[in-house]
Amino acid sequence: TKMTEFWLISAPGEKTCQQTWEKLHAATTKNNNLSTNSKFNIPDLKVGTLDVLVGLSDELAKLDAFVEGVVKKVAQYMADVLEDSKDKVQENLLANGGHCVTDVVLEIYFMEIKLYLDSQDDVRYCSFSFYLKGVNQIDNDLKARASAYNNLKGNLQNLERKNAGSLLTRSLADIIKKEDFVLDSEYLVTLLVIVPKINYNDWVKQYETLAEMVVPRSSNVLFEDQDSYLCNVTLFRKAVDDFKHKAREYKFMVRDFQYNEEEMKADKEEMNRLSTDKKKQFGPLVRWLKVNFSEAFIAWIHVKALRVFVESVLRYGLPVNFQAMLLQPNKKTMKKLREVLYDLYKHLDSSAAAIIDATMDIPGLNLSQQEYYPYVYYKIDCNLLEFK
Repeated sequence: TKMTEFWLISAPGEKTCQQTWEKLHAATTKNNNLSTNSKFNIPDLKVGTLDVLVGLSDELAKLDAFVEGVVKKVAQYMADVLEDSKDKVQENLLANGGHCVTDVVLEIYFMEIKLYLDSQDDVRYCSFSFYLKGVNQIDNDLKARASAYNNLKGNLQNLERKNAGSLLTRSLADIIKKEDFVLDSEYLVTLLVIVPKINYNDWVKQYETLAEMVVPRSSNVLFEDQDSYLCNVTLFRKAVDDFKHKAREYKFMVRDFQYNEEEMKADKEEMNRLSTDKKKQFGPLVRWLKVNFSEAFIAWIHVKALRVFVESVLRYGLPVNFQAMLLQPNKKTMKKLREVLYDLYKHLDSSAAAIIDATMDIPGLNLSQQEYYPYVYYKIDCNLLEFK
């Protein structure tokens, strides 16, 4: 099975770079199909001094981690926003005009990187100001948009919670009607009582006699949930305390409730407003996430390209002469692929063994950050974008 992981590697040009490519391709495909390969064309960048490249190597490593983080955040937030339809996440995480990410990595269109460079043909300029600014902007916008949307979602959920839950606590705005109450009477008042279903027969038999002055046949079932009925009952105001006290002995709970039309109307309107706002924001937010996922993803792959360029010059020297190649390993044979690559390129590094033992600082070689191979190697892991 194909992995959604890519290995971006480079090796020095032999007589020609084409030969380097053919050799790799033959070695990884002739016996068994260890990987799917393609050339990864990086435009000719102007190289400053080696000092600049060594500094750049570190900065690019940080930029790479930052951009990857933003790509993941946008993808993760897309999954959050699409709530119930996680299967839709993949269709929305597309890059470069609607291609799925693995295709984009495979057909990187370096035309874009080319354009940025033509404007000021220097490897330093193209990497930093451009990518950092762009991806920083995405990161900040994401924070602001996510915070606004999450706020709205949170308020709506709180209201929904108020409208669910047990009959003792939930909002009753959408349940009761004006005609369920005796209102504006000097002597009479209507109470709401929660009656467990198993005690309902007792209620019917008892409620008229729980206190003096209960209006006969004044109780109806207004609503039910799984366990209880919500009933009304009308009685004289002065009998209320007595009634509440007696009701409790029978496990009938009188709910503390004043009928207030204005308040209930306001609750309902707030709920509708939030719900409408959320719907309104949803579409534009998903569109923004799609567009900016694509932007961040392409920036990330470009940063990888710049890293390959810088590391290759640091390792293989000047004049610039290397072939960058993109491998999509087959899952079952990754170990074998590593061995084939090692055999192919171990000659590049007669000192590889010594380097790995030594802790000396070699330009372009950051041992703490990742595994070391005799060839330049970066992993592009698209698994981070898979949501179950």
